[in-house]
Amino acid sequence: MRLQLSEEDEAFRAELRTFFTTEVDEGVRATVRDRGELTKDQIVATHRTLNAAGLAVPHWPVEWGGKDWSPLRRHLWHEEMQRACVPPPLAFNASMIGPVIATFGSQEQKERFLPPTANIDIFWSQGFSEPGAGSDLASLRTAAVRDGDDWIVNGQKTWTTLGQWGDWIFTLVRTNPDVKKQAGISMLLIDMRTPGVEVRPIELIDGGHEVNEVWFTDVRVPGENLVGEVDSGWTQAKFLLGNERVGVAPVGATKRVLAQAKEWAAATRSGEGTLLDDPHVAVRIAELENELMALELTALRVVANSADGKPHPASSVLKLRGTELQQAVSELVVDLAGPGALAFGTSEADSDLPVWARRSTPTYLNLRKASIYGGSNEVQRQIIAGTILGL
Repeated sequence: MRLQLSEEDEAFRAELRTFFTTEVDEGVRATVRDRGELTKDQIVATHRTLNAAGLAVPHWPVEWGGKDWSPLRRHLWHEEMQRACVPPPLAFNASMIGPVIATFGSQEQKERFLPPTANIDIFWSQGFSEPGAGSDLASLRTAAVRDGDDWIVNGQKTWTTLGQWGDWIFTLVRTNPDVKKQAGISMLLIDMRTPGVEVRPIELIDGGHEVNEVWFTDVRVPGENLVGEVDSGWTQAKFLLGNERVGVAPVGATKRVLAQAKEWAAATRSGEGTLLDDPHVAVRIAELENELMALELTALRVVANSADGKPHPASSVLKLRGTELQQAVSELVVDLAGPGALAFGTSEADSDLPVWARRSTPTYLNLRKASIYGGSNEVQRQIIAGTILGL
């Protein structure tokens, strides 16, 4: 493989870096840099800044705002965003339902939904997982029954990320209970202001409110909101999940946090020197740097071998190892914080500890999810065994 970028791609990367570091609100970037929690307004404003510059949905068809970039340039776009502490475009809009509608939706649906989805005028939520239907998604039981031209939906979705801010939810529903479970599923687009839709918060282990339950009680959905044909939802779900797993190895963000960890270690006194002078700490950081370099080269190899825009089977390797390293770096930061890691929940006014130390434990706890979402790491091992190793 070619390890050096061409002059054109280097110039492209420099252009992205300049934009991300000068045009995106510094307050948003500082929140990301400090590992804080973004508000809805910050997410929306950043997404719209990117969209105004044509950088929110570069992977979409050109007629709907795409850029027709090579896989390498898409990779550079993603990495430079992470490096610059820029939150990526809202994944539910840009990487999930947008490409699904562009591929499977009617012309009317494309015209109605794609422009506001690209500009986050619609804040989308994802209605896939259910109690008892997580990794085994095809076991979902939320049902949609025909009533004239409409559908009546009853059931429950769970782990709906940022559902408290959602305007619409793209939802997998069972429309035929009498066939093989994968064959009886459809996708509906549901306005979350419709009577019968209820969002209930789930408090996470870090004390935050990021995910929700969504309940549907006799929710009437217009027939025109069905994506594709009846009972074709499993095909759309596989397409969406394939897109979701592309870019799930946050190499740029993890490298950035590890570099920050070195700075924090160098600034923390320990004995007659600093934590960075401790050989055990130094070796641990060096090992993580080497692992991240290997992961980055693997990501570039996957990009170089992607065909027709389809996810490469090795994307499962990126997801698996990427989340493991992301969690390992978060654990390192907790260890560097020492007793200060127990001070989470205290405000800056109530503590003389640095922000990174106070946020180390909530971040560590929150990232336990990384090896579950987007297809659990156990599922990724099965994919690797079957599609790559041929076992």
